Amino acid sequence: MAFLGDTSKLFEVLISLLLMLPAVEALDTGDAVALLLGIVLTIIGFCACLGFYARKRNGQL
Repeated sequence: MAFLGDTSKLFEVLISLLLMLPAVEALDTGDAVALLLGIVLTIIGFCACLGFYARKRNGQL
């Protein structure tokens, strides 16, 4: 149970670092397109890895 103290200290450090960040500005169109593109590519990559794992597990590869 000694790791609980370390974990709480880690969270305190992370929260204090997040509070020091400047305020986030509003997203413009370019940022929104980049975010949507990143989300789509992440989902496609996840599905590709899942399909590869399924084929490998079934012995199709």
